[in-house]
Amino acid sequence: MSAEVKTTGKEAPKYREVKAISKETFVVLAAFILLFGYLGYVMGFDKVFSIAMKTGFDVLINTSFYIMAVAILAGACAGLMSEFGIIALINRIISPIMRPLFGLPGAAALGAVTTYISDNPAILSLAEDEGFDKYFTQAEKATYVNLGTTFGMGLIVTAYMLSLGSEYFTAVLVGNIGAIIGGIASVRVMLRIAKKYYHEDKHYRIETGGKNIMETRKIRNGGRFERFMSAMMDGARSGVSLGLACASGTVLICTLVMMLTFGPAGENGEYLGVAYEGVKLLPTIGSYFTPIANFLWGFDVPELLAYPFTALGAVGSAMGLTQGFIDQGIATANTVATFTGMGICMSGFLSTHVGMLDTLKQGHFVKQAIACQLLGGVVAGVAANYLYKLVVLIF
Repeated sequence: MSAEVKTTGKEAPKYREVKAISKETFVVLAAFILLFGYLGYVMGFDKVFSIAMKTGFDVLINTSFYIMAVAILAGACAGLMSEFGIIALINRIISPIMRPLFGLPGAAALGAVTTYISDNPAILSLAEDEGFDKYFTQAEKATYVNLGTTFGMGLIVTAYMLSLGSEYFTAVLVGNIGAIIGGIASVRVMLRIAKKYYHEDKHYRIETGGKNIMETRKIRNGGRFERFMSAMMDGARSGVSLGLACASGTVLICTLVMMLTFGPAGENGEYLGVAYEGVKLLPTIGSYFTPIANFLWGFDVPELLAYPFTALGAVGSAMGLTQGFIDQGIATANTVATFTGMGICMSGFLSTHVGMLDTLKQGHFVKQAIACQLLGGVVAGVAANYLYKLVVLIF
């Protein structure tokens, strides 16, 4: 999650008071005991914490800091692109296709590009800008969260996947196209629901005269060299913030997912207490869904299902799983294409949707927005999978 998002104070309170001890206290305690009791029973209680600590440390050093480095470089590039008008040029190019593709006014291109180079909640800053907001009907405003999530973390996911090797360039490009296709499905269905809720005609749109928000851009004071250095360093600094924000979730979720995904490291199936050992619970459960996952996303082993499940809540953590799958030989270029599409389109929406909708005073759309984004993620994976197969078949 981005730490740089600015809003105007409409956020819901972060905490509220409840009874000190309630029913959920015992539910969570029981789940905690059940989880660690199961891990200890399978691996041995003396091995559980050793494996968890060693896995967490390795994820922190070799995955979290790697993602941070990618975020710093990507942030610096994004800062330069914004400062010197490249983002404005991209906006100008894609604005005319926003209505045919997403059913939204051309100004939505600014939201797409802004969230692509940062994170989902960046759309909130634009939503507070009257120059942006005036182009949208009430129903179209209800799609802000889904639009932002469709493109959120896009640059980071793309940069990370490209860093895995030059052989994945085509796969990552196809994955981005898949994410857009999934986003179209998500936004279009959400728009239809919102138009029905607000009783808007499906052809109703706002025609606004005056100065277009995309005709100007803000730049830093000083000469070109000073602006170049300042934009690059500010962008890199935002990458550090994003990397730090992702680190806690990456270490926690990746460690847990890997302990539930992989098996013992010993030749005879014994546990050695080393990093990345696990109980193979998720593959066992996922084996029942492998035929469906193989048909939809090309996942021929159940372990790969860990990626979309993780991406639902934290795409940064999901990215961290990719290298491990490649090292084990269970992820191919086709898998990377699917991972890219699903990762960008879902962008950890379960961890952001509720808060974003609440900030925009659209909490009544929580269930619909989540369902639409889930649909978009599924569609993105399917599109990326079959598009990549088609590309390989043609070329």
